[in-house]
Amino acid sequence: MGRSPLVTAAKLLLWLCSAGVVFGEDPYIFMDWDVKYGTMALLGVPQQVILINGQFPGPKINCTSNNNLVINVFNHIDEPLLFTFAGVQHRKNSWQDGMPGTMCPILPGTNFTYKMQVKDQIGSYVYFPTTGMLRASGGIGPLSIQSRELIPVPFDKPAQEFDVIAGDWYNRGHKALKTILDAGRSVGKPDGIQINGKSARPGEPAEPMFTMETGKTYRYRMCNVGMRTSLNFRFQEHSMKLVEIEGSHTVQNMYDSLDIHVGQCMSVLITADKTPKDYYLIVSSRFIKQTMTTVAIVRYANGNGPPSPEMPPGPEETKVGISLSMNQFRSFRWNLTASAARPNPQGSYHYGGINITRTIKLVNSRGNVNGKLRFGLNGVSHIDKETPVKLAEYFGKADSVFKYDTIKDEPPQDNKPLIIETNVVNATYRNFIEIIFENHEKTIQGYHLDGFSFFAVGMERGEWSPDKRRFYNLIDAVSRHTIHVFPNSWSAVMTTLDNAGMWNLRSDMWERFYLGQQLYFSVLSPERSLKDEYNIPDNAIKCGIVKDLPSPAPYVI
Repeated sequence: MGRSPLVTAAKLLLWLCSAGVVFGEDPYIFMDWDVKYGTMALLGVPQQVILINGQFPGPKINCTSNNNLVINVFNHIDEPLLFTFAGVQHRKNSWQDGMPGTMCPILPGTNFTYKMQVKDQIGSYVYFPTTGMLRASGGIGPLSIQSRELIPVPFDKPAQEFDVIAGDWYNRGHKALKTILDAGRSVGKPDGIQINGKSARPGEPAEPMFTMETGKTYRYRMCNVGMRTSLNFRFQEHSMKLVEIEGSHTVQNMYDSLDIHVGQCMSVLITADKTPKDYYLIVSSRFIKQTMTTVAIVRYANGNGPPSPEMPPGPEETKVGISLSMNQFRSFRWNLTASAARPNPQGSYHYGGINITRTIKLVNSRGNVNGKLRFGLNGVSHIDKETPVKLAEYFGKADSVFKYDTIKDEPPQDNKPLIIETNVVNATYRNFIEIIFENHEKTIQGYHLDGFSFFAVGMERGEWSPDKRRFYNLIDAVSRHTIHVFPNSWSAVMTTLDNAGMWNLRSDMWERFYLGQQLYFSVLSPERSLKDEYNIPDNAIKCGIVKDLPSPAPYVI
């Protein structure tokens, strides 16, 4: 598989041109990823992990709004592989979404080149593998989209940016966890928490993970990349100024600690204005019986002294539960005066004045099907087929792979067992919809929607009903792509389905995702035009019943 980077780049440019893809003068970023197994001890126990170019976390993708990304992935592991770039909207291009319902996997010993443009986006994101339970063993990395030079940012340029890729972790690898789930059991609670591939307890000797200079301000992009556990982030003796959530500038409130739920990312500013020495970044679990904690050392350059043994208590230690986290969510506000990836202010999009054309209420559940654990939404537990639903639809073979609208817009009123079906919702292009997530279980839930950002307008305890809309934030709710739902509570989001393609809505709790708590939105443009959706890439991998079929006539403008 040897190749020269220059030859690779030249071939890719020729291929892009031959595919008829025109990105204008926007810059290109080329990356080669070698995905291999390696050995690391994230929690002190050596185990097999998934490395990208020998790294965990994987290489940072640092790009600017409207940049073109060309990422050539070489699969050296022994399982099929796909990557998703969570939160990158892939405008008109669900072909590159990296989900089992949109793409055929990269088989062992082969490679595939992702090509995408990060159009009109800024913010903090992550990428990770979506096939099987690979995410439990790594292959995860940060993705930052910077504002273009001509777009003002609502804070001074920080001295440096730091990525904090944290999450719960299992000492059992992805194959062992998959075997447990396939046998019909839960994988249980994780073994600990890692930060950037490391873990430490207070007082243990450790090298500094981040270094700051006195008087300077730094941006920390913090992401929860775990499997199931909400995390609390706090800095010893330092307050955090929140400036961005998942691609949206926020009103810049100060926080002593922040709850970041699975799949979520936030940016904070930290000013090095304390006595020059070492301090702890503390990450601890939320909403589980036995609190797990890990720390990383933040060092002042030329500082003198170890971190203080007196650490700020976390919410679990002070017995503060869901109310603190729910109130924190309500405190998050969109910065209406800040520019987004475009010169116009974020708040120029007045979502609160748009008529809702469809309301979808989704209730999560768990149950046993044929004696095995499954999870679902509105009574349906999703299963992937050999042929991705996007390819089946595009090649006119949908009837052979799935049925539209097995799931209904309201949860069933009875307690019938879960049914296992390929779960595709037929959606209307450019409709403005409302999605209600209602959680009747005792554990926190979290959801992500590919292809779109949505406005997180409401979150309350109890059951949702139409009169709850009076509590919605219809002015400055944050535009984001994840939402959490507390036990016996509901959360509401609104979005415009203005991105044609096949898009995954999923639980961010990966055990639940793997066992069926997900669906796909089919958003077809009536015009079948290149103005609305790109053609299938020339290098698309074909599998299942479409493997040997000729491609349909391409879309034209």
